[in-house]
Amino acid sequence: MAQPFTDRITTPFSATSTAAEVIEGIDLAGRRVVVTGAASGIGVETARALADAGAEVTLAVRDTAVGRRTADDITATTGNSHIHVAPLDLADPGSVAAFTAAWDGPLHILVNNAGISGPPLTRTPQGWEIQFATNHLGHFALARGLHLALAAAAGARIVSVSSSGHLTSPVVFDDIHYHERPYERWAAYGQSKTANALFAVEATRRWADDGITANALMPGAVQTNLGRYIDAEEMQRLLAQQPGGGFNFKTIAQGAATSVLLAASPLLDGVGGRYFEDCNQALPAQPGGDRGVADHALDPAAAARLWQISEKTMAG
Repeated sequence: MAQPFTDRITTPFSATSTAAEVIEGIDLAGRRVVVTGAASGIGVETARALADAGAEVTLAVRDTAVGRRTADDITATTGNSHIHVAPLDLADPGSVAAFTAAWDGPLHILVNNAGISGPPLTRTPQGWEIQFATNHLGHFALARGLHLALAAAAGARIVSVSSSGHLTSPVVFDDIHYHERPYERWAAYGQSKTANALFAVEATRRWADDGITANALMPGAVQTNLGRYIDAEEMQRLLAQQPGGGFNFKTIAQGAATSVLLAASPLLDGVGGRYFEDCNQALPAQPGGDRGVADHALDPAAAARLWQISEKTMAG
């Protein structure tokens, strides 16, 4: 077993808990936060909940105009004016480098929330498959570039938004970017989400002495822009494949709850390298199921290998 389940973390919260309920009573005044993909979906509600608890929040987004409107909305609903917007395109190493170079001072919470799901085969100028490049490599480079800022915070947390999609594929190290094997978009998505979980395992191992912990999570099925590549016909097919014939969709506020829990709850102090769903540490996945965490997403050897490959890839 790749992960200890004898000391499984459980909380008073559940699948129906909201981000506001999870953050209630927590004071984040003086804490600095970055949330990627914070201009839509659960990223907005994650940022809103952390701002409502008093944190200074930077929305790292591709479209800064949308980001500014989001920041204004968060300020209006929380009364927190310490909401910033910064450009970040995770598929562009230059954009990531510019973001990290511009950051000054400590960073207490990094929420790696942005993602892309199920596009047709698309490659970056470097030849990287777009889902792996965006969902994993961009966030990997972001976290490494912010490592000193995280270390300076004394007790920083990284939140890595994964998915039950990780159950469909490990990281296929022999052909990560689909240069040899036929492209299958959901398998590609799955390996990128496995990579998100493996990142949390290895980041915690490498950076624990800096007081940095990282955990991964499955937010739940939420209808957001992440599903923009799924047409109505495919949605019906996916629904039909689910146990009971459909997803149990969460609201956006419920979908953000586990991210907020990992980012801010004192219940997670010192806890790292784990995978959560529905505000509790996930149990091992069962064959044919759509819940829990796969062994391949917590394998320390795979996590170390992924880190080394990612370093080499980003170095050019």
